Amino acid sequence: MCDLADQAQKTIEDMETLHVAGVRMTLQVEGGDECEDCGQALSAARRQAAPWATTCVTCQSIREHKKKVGCL
Repeated sequence: MCDLADQAQKTIEDMETLHVAGVRMTLQVEGGDECEDCGQALSAARRQAAPWATTCVTCQSIREHKKKVGCL
């Protein structure tokens, strides 16, 4: 019979598996042609370096800074 620790471990493993699958899907899907934050066209270099990108370099930097300082 499984105890609570075994059930918790199974839940954690299932969540990790789903997270990894989500990341893999994100990496395989191409982003758009425009930044979803500012609407400017994504540069060819940006699309080549990160085909899944949905934001320009400037807006992505802003997002990362906000996340770092706890604004998101």
